[in-house]
Amino acid sequence: MTQYPAARIFFKTIYARAYPRIVGSNRQLDWVFVEIALPLLGTIAMVFVYRALHAPAQYLGFVILGGAMMAFWQNVLWNMAVQFYWDRNMGNLEIYVTTPTRLSAVLLGMALGSIPTISLRAGVILTIGSVLFGVRYSLEGLIPALGAFALTLAALYGLGMLLASLFLFFGRNVENIGEALQEPVYLASGLYFPVKALGAYAGGASSLIPLTLGLDAMRQLLLPGTPEFIPLGWELILLGVQIPVYAVASQFALAAMEFRARRDGRLITKGT
Repeated sequence: MTQYPAARIFFKTIYARAYPRIVGSNRQLDWVFVEIALPLLGTIAMVFVYRALHAPAQYLGFVILGGAMMAFWQNVLWNMAVQFYWDRNMGNLEIYVTTPTRLSAVLLGMALGSIPTISLRAGVILTIGSVLFGVRYSLEGLIPALGAFALTLAALYGLGMLLASLFLFFGRNVENIGEALQEPVYLASGLYFPVKALGAYAGGASSLIPLTLGLDAMRQLLLPGTPEFIPLGWELILLGVQIPVYAVASQFALAAMEFRARRDGRLITKGT
């Protein structure tokens, strides 16, 4: 038998898992329309609420930025955290566990394969919303905001890798848990309003979700006059800390999941 280096298997696994997500997303154009149109409608509805209240102009930008970032949380929640449960029911998880690769490579492939497509859809929502309502952003903060966006994605997908392992232990209830984590996170992360409005305690607790800190940081950079939750520098530092924390925690969770799968064989049984 040909022995391949572990690093080569790792990176080929990432490519193999990312490829179908990139290609498959372009084959269902009706889903592309739905995933853009529905979040955009919700975003436009909130914009009209702020306009009816005669809120400051930057609040329209808060809503549009939040609507664009909503796509990433939905992707992390359903296409990463719940995906292993679906893979188990389809028989794919058994293949992942028994092949000479690492589950972390499978999850990285899921993340990297999803980011280009989701970024495009979020960009369309941001562009259409901004043009429709004449939202203006600070060009001086554009490059730092892209850096904050990159940190947010790295921490957010690290959290997704952790949840993907933990969700498998909940069995058939995992989809209900996914539903339960959708709308509350929209509230906790300040998707449609400044995070400062949550207060110190609720805002501090919701900062465990990278979306909260990343969205507030991007708003401070792109929309001058944004109410400051915590100083921008601290938000970026906390995002940088969350990346290795969630990455290491996900590795422990994956190791525990693999150990359970090999010990009693129940984790990869369909419908359990």
